[in-house]
Amino acid sequence: MELRTEEIISITEANQNFSNAVRTADRNGRAVIFKNNKPKYLLVNLEMSPAFDLSDDEKIDIVAARILKRHKTAFLELAK
Repeated sequence: MELRTEEIISITEANQNFSNAVRTADRNGRAVIFKNNKPKYLLVNLEMSPAFDLSDDEKIDIVAARILKRHKTAFLELAK
């Protein structure tokens, strides 16, 4: 994920002023919330996010691939 500085918000700022985090997501399509100087959370403006323009079949394929990757060893054991 490529980050732009205008998308970055500290977790303290997000906790104290959530409306600022929302404005950032409205302007940029997303706000990346940092915790301990690392990206930890992603606040997404759903109206601007291309990930939600996927068809239902495409979304199912993405979720299925994620499940298979996460539980690959279990599926390989079951296939024996």
